[in-house]
Amino acid sequence: MMQNEPPAQRLQPYPDIVIRAARQSDAEAITTLVNLPGFRYGTLRMPFQSIAETTRRFNEANASTHSLVAELSGEIIGEIGLMRQGGRRAHAASMGMGVHDAHAGRGVGSALISAVIDLADNWLNLRRLELTVYTDNKPALALYRKFGFAVEGTLHDYAFRDGVFVDAYAMARLR
Repeated sequence: MMQNEPPAQRLQPYPDIVIRAARQSDAEAITTLVNLPGFRYGTLRMPFQSIAETTRRFNEANASTHSLVAELSGEIIGEIGLMRQGGRRAHAASMGMGVHDAHAGRGVGSALISAVIDLADNWLNLRRLELTVYTDNKPALALYRKFGFAVEGTLHDYAFRDGVFVDAYAMARLR
């Protein structure tokens, strides 16, 4: 930090985030959320997702998929999905999440992960939670580590983003 630079301002967490199950009536708000450039940049989503695509995702979901949203004053500002595996991997689930660009760093991700971990540990009896995260997504890596996720490996050229191939980490949390 240079001498004349002000110290980085730490944002205060939102005290009144509501975490709830996503509903079909949320399709438009979720579509707006996932089309934000910052949200999309950290995920595998393609640009220009339509409301029809979001609605189709709701319609195709099954009992092993849990979709939660973070709501602040009636606005959806975050989303997380937990997808339970089957058969010999019934003890495991994969997850993916994102937070509204304007609300990052305010505890939304922590609230979402806390809710999913509670669901996984105390209701679904899951032993293993898995995710992938781009190796350059430092805020997400810090968040996942805070909740006990560890890097298990590097996935080279995992995805094509903004014209280049990027690596991702495979991370998991065991209980």
